[in-house]
Amino acid sequence: MQKVSATIITLNEEKNIRACLESVKWADEILVSDSGSNDKTVEICKEYDARVFFDAWLGFGKQKNLIAGRAKNNWILNIDADERVTPDLKVEIEMVLNRGEYEGCYIPRKNFFGDRWIRHCGWYPDYNLRLYRKDKGKFNECDVHEAVRIEGSMGYLKAPLEHYTYKDIGDYLRRMDRYSTLAAEEMFKNGKNTGVLDLTFRPCFTFLKMFFLQKGFLEGYMGVILSGLYSAYTFSKYAKLREMSGKK
Repeated sequence: MQKVSATIITLNEEKNIRACLESVKWADEILVSDSGSNDKTVEICKEYDARVFFDAWLGFGKQKNLIAGRAKNNWILNIDADERVTPDLKVEIEMVLNRGEYEGCYIPRKNFFGDRWIRHCGWYPDYNLRLYRKDKGKFNECDVHEAVRIEGSMGYLKAPLEHYTYKDIGDYLRRMDRYSTLAAEEMFKNGKNTGVLDLTFRPCFTFLKMFFLQKGFLEGYMGVILSGLYSAYTFSKYAKLREMSGKK
């Protein structure tokens, strides 16, 4: 069976990182790129014999490529600090490594809001390409919404990653400010313009898509809340883009 390196990027993740590391301690090596934690994140990582590197923040895509480039093994399992590899996923990954038929694999994610697994609103199965050969692929270097691009055959695994996305509404709102700014900066950098339809139609469409098309109504009040929060995120990033463009 081919060996695999688990890669993680961190910043003040002491509340998440132990469970994350525990779920990948079977990997042949664990590499962590830390961008300035002042809590116990690094101390916990060293308990698991992780190779810890201290790196200035470059953006999500660049940071993940940086740490993958230091791996001793060709197979990379990229995981975020708030994610967990389930036992069934571990077994399935080992089967993939044993067969060697793919250059990369998409993994479904079970996304949680607080302690609740959200099955609708587009939150499941939420496939992400996280297991890949570094000689065949790498992350795009976007500041946000980074994703692996692969040259070659790709598979889809069945067992999920568990992703503890947001602790509560306050956690979402705090992170929304950061991510909407990053998204607006990315659009501005790429020459994207914004108009009145982006500020009116797009937020409304986001709500309708999540609540009706992606069956958020089956989540009850949580479906309403999530659809509303994502609508607010959409409005925020386009409003910030308009502000960056110097328009009033």
